[in-house]
Amino acid sequence: MNSLELAKRAAALLDEKKAMRINVIQIEEISTLADFFVIAHGTSNVHVRSLTDELEEKLKEETGLSPRIEGHRSNSWILLDYGSVVVHIFTGEAREFYDLDRLWADGKKIDWQEN
Repeated sequence: MNSLELAKRAAALLDEKKAMRINVIQIEEISTLADFFVIAHGTSNVHVRSLTDELEEKLKEETGLSPRIEGHRSNSWILLDYGSVVVHIFTGEAREFYDLDRLWADGKKIDWQEN
């Protein structure tokens, strides 16, 4: 599975668990951090944790990949680092505060729902 496929699959899995405002941003031409960011938020701290757990479990089953995870204790912003794809899962308030969508607006927004 290449980086784009991984980013789209992560977005689809988040959508299945009712994540809000899912964005996939291609950043490989403007940053060396990753090829893609997936940004989404949940409706509560519990929802954020549930999204994180589900994503980690399903992607491990499907790809064998285990992410580095940051922010498990805060539950307001959890980051799953798959190397070429970094997934950011926020609470709504934390997403507004950090505003990564605006910060990375120079990246290319990807339609993750198209095949």
